[in-house]
Amino acid sequence: MRLLLLALLCLLPAATLPAAPATPAPMLASTWRGDQPVHAFLVSEKLDGVRARWDGRRLWTRGGAPVPAPAGFTRGWPAEPMDGELWLGRGRFDELGALVRRVGGTAADWQGVRFMLFDLPAHPGPFAQRLQRMRELVAAARSPTLALVEQRRFDSAAALDAELARVVAAGGEGLVLHRADGLYRSGRSDTLFKYKPHEDAEAQVLAHLPGKGRHHGRMGALLVRTADGRQFRIGSGFSDAQREAPPPVGSWVTYRYSGLTGNGLPRFPRFLRIRHELPPPEPGRPAAATR
Repeated sequence: MRLLLLALLCLLPAATLPAAPATPAPMLASTWRGDQPVHAFLVSEKLDGVRARWDGRRLWTRGGAPVPAPAGFTRGWPAEPMDGELWLGRGRFDELGALVRRVGGTAADWQGVRFMLFDLPAHPGPFAQRLQRMRELVAAARSPTLALVEQRRFDSAAALDAELARVVAAGGEGLVLHRADGLYRSGRSDTLFKYKPHEDAEAQVLAHLPGKGRHHGRMGALLVRTADGRQFRIGSGFSDAQREAPPPVGSWVTYRYSGLTGNGLPRFPRFLRIRHELPPPEPGRPAAATR
């Protein structure tokens, strides 16, 4: 009987195998420049988690890989597509990333992970209407793994800056601003913005440069290259363990920086983490050049 089942599985067409659904590309945030009225936006914390999308039946990463959540994690979730962030809490991105990459994780391993819902890709209305619908979906699901990202309004740039300072001081990454009348559109948006004290981006590791002084005998800096060909060094942000076992040559890393130099290179680049899954490229932009 077991051999018969295996034979039948081999005859199944490829379309029956797990594959990412043919859904539109996600909406991506632009950088907040402060040139629009703050009161026109709904504001939430920018969660440092793993972006994921629910197609109504299965959970996928932004890059299109199935999320190996344990059975029961999505029980009771609506059949409506949802956009959100898998989250364990502030400062726990590496732990969560390892969990999402691991196949065979148990319910105990995933305890505390929640899907933080922040948008509805298939809803035709403006964000204010989508937010009301999200409240209804979360209330109806009554699932401990599904929660809504809190949205607030602020009346002035000073109030927005105070909220950013509060979130960052508490260990958060920054803020996200949704224009209340904005529609969901794939690609880089002019109604969705991220507001952070620093920028971050990705680059590929070209070489490990030897350390000096306290770091003699181990990695001192990474030589990296961005998707558009700019090369520079990242020498800070590493733990001692990461200097002993640095990101492999060929891997992609996320780094933080404070603007650009006159030569167009990142100013004060600082290592954040290895990027295990790169986002799909945006039309007209190099792969891995965006977040």
